[in-house]
Parts: sequence; C-alpha cells; structure tokens
Amino acid sequence: MKAKRTAATLVLGLVVLLSVPAAGRAGETIVGQPSGDAASPAAQGADARTYLAALVEALGRRWPTNRTVNIVCHGHSVPAGYFRTPVVDTFNAYPHLLHRALKERFPCAVINVTVTAIGGEDSASGARRFAGDVLARRPDVVLIDYALNDRRIGLAAAESAWHSMITNALAHGSKVLLLTPTPDQRARLDDPADPLNRHAEQVRRLAREHSVGLVDSLAAFQRVLAAGRPLPDLMSQVNHPNRAGHELVTAELLPWFPAPPEPGSG
Repeated sequence: MKAKRTAATLVLGLVVLLSVPAAGRAGETIVGQPSGDAASPAAQGADARTYLAALVEALGRRWPTNRTVNIVCHGHSVPAGYFRTPVVDTFNAYPHLLHRALKERFPCAVINVTVTAIGGEDSASGARRFAGDVLARRPDVVLIDYALNDRRIGLAAAESAWHSMITNALAHGSKVLLLTPTPDQRARLDDPADPLNRHAEQVRRLAREHSVGLVDSLAAFQRVLAAGRPLPDLMSQVNHPNRAGHELVTAELLPWFPAPPEPGSG
C-alpha cells in the first residue's frame, strides 16, 4: 500500500522542485522562506520570524491550557476556492491547504480556518462587510486577498479599502497578513506598469506602512516562471490557480507560523 502523503509534504516538495534563489541573496535558499527579501522587516514591515510569535506559542500549547485559534481568509474567488468557474474546489485551495499544514505542524492545536471570501468581489465591497463577516469571528489573524479583482476599481479606491480593513483589524487586536495577487494569464507579468504588478506593489507598500505581514504570492509565481515553468501549468483557468498554484501560496504563508523546535534541538 502506498504511504499517505501529507499536505505539508506536498507543499514543501513543490517548493523544493520549483524555488530558485533570489538575485543577489547571500547563502543558500531556505525552503519555505518567503520569496526574495520577504523575511526582512525593512522589506515588508513585519518579520515572519516574530510577527505571530504569541499566536505560534498558543498553537503549540496542549490541553488543558490550549485554546481555539481563529484564522479568517477574506477576499475574492481565489481564497473562496474557485478553480474552473463555477466549480469550487475547497479542499485544493490555499485556506484548506494551510489548515492541513498547520494541523500537521501543531498537532495539539484547535484551529478554525474560516473563509469569508466571495467570488467576484473587490476590496471596496469586502471592506463594507468586514466588521460583520470578519471581525465578528474574533480572528487571531486575518488574511486579505483582493488585488486580482481590485484592478477594476483602481489603485486609489483599493488603497482606501485595504487601509480600512487593516486598521480595523489591528484596532480589534487581530494580526494581518496581506497577500499580493495570484496571476492572470492576460496580464503582462514582466511589465512593472501592468495593473496587476501595480496593485501588487501597493499591497507591499501597505504592509510596510502598517507594519503587518506580507505574503508575496505574485513574486512566488514570478520566481517559478523565471525558472522555466509555464504559467498554464499553475492555473485552472485564465485567472484562477490550480492545486499547484495554491500550493505556492501556501508555501508563502507557512513561514509566518514557524514550526516549534524539535525536542532536544536546543
């Protein structure tokens, strides 16, 4: 009988196969680290090694001192799990892959990963329902992923909406992880002036300005494409990633939840 492959093994295996060192980065590429200089506080505002330290400590507790940890994934069709519309492939989308990987990393934790994403939505709409749909769940950490659809409302409207969601989450004691967009096959990913790249850059800036976490999904895809992987291999349709694409996003999320040290390692 074949051995069962875990979600974490799938994610890390994909990163080993596809990751390449960022230009000018000293030393070896560390599997599972955020893309490029994402681990640097100067690059993203928050340090992946420490930003969720209190939450990671809570995840590592055992009964009877543990508690439920709430993670909310807010955004559009990608975190909602749409693959080839109208099919919603929940169990191959990054919120579920993250949940599985965290449970393997923290086997004694009680974790709720809730999806409040709506297919077709932009951040202006997401901000309007943020209090009722997201904050009402008392999240420990909120993931925000709207940039793919925000191209239709423009940079200024998107910035206002993201600023509102970030500040409201922080005011309620939640940590925040901002996600740059996954690709659209119609976008010019090598052109900094393309709207998808401009929205990604705005998300990076917002992470710096608010000192919150950055999950640079677009940079992860661009790194893999530069290594020679065709974009259609990572997509289920023109603007939705497939399982392999969602695994790339999951690999960018996991370093924000560092694994506890092995017994006897320190």
